[in-house]
Amino acid sequence: MRAFHPGLEDLPREMAVFPLSGALLLPEGRLPLNIFEPRYLAMVEDSMATGRMFGMIQAEPGAPRGASGPGLYTIGCLGRLSSFSETDDGRYLITLSGVIRYRVAEEIDMQRGYRRVRADYTPYLRDLVTEKPQVDRDALLGAIRPYFLAQGIEANWAAIEETSDSMLITTLSMVCPFEVPEKQALLEAPDATQRATMLVALMQMGAHGESPDQRPS
Repeated sequence: MRAFHPGLEDLPREMAVFPLSGALLLPEGRLPLNIFEPRYLAMVEDSMATGRMFGMIQAEPGAPRGASGPGLYTIGCLGRLSSFSETDDGRYLITLSGVIRYRVAEEIDMQRGYRRVRADYTPYLRDLVTEKPQVDRDALLGAIRPYFLAQGIEANWAAIEETSDSMLITTLSMVCPFEVPEKQALLEAPDATQRATMLVALMQMGAHGESPDQRPS
């Protein structure tokens, strides 16, 4: 169950974004981050003072570089700071909880060195409502073990078997070492049911050493 239940009116129209390729945040997911660059320390500090939210987004491979930095995908996920601690050497250890996906309407002026966008949430309002996906759990569980074995990933199988379908799909999509385009495809899946189908296909391909270029569309 979500601890934070925002309405559309509670979401920031303009927000900081943290471009971090390979780091996927999904609605209802939890992403731990180690913040140490001065501009992103400033971003966290500013976010703490203004609703505790900022967006995660990936740089798009091959996209032209702009005045503010690498070209970005147009879809990201808004996150809310749900835990925060500061280390003795000045880093911030935070956890970002996924709220809703967004489309970048436009990039706006940077602030204190970090990038900012104007966000459009309207295509993803269903993210604010917890939905139970339709999942072939046997297929999902059957894809995990050979994929983890091929990738050298150790797992707590008892915990996996006890995890709900929805949380298992979200967690695996976020933590599995897929390529950047695969991560983005999982983010952009229309719903959790279709994300589960894509996830199983990606794990099956990864277990057999197939090329990322053969990923499902």
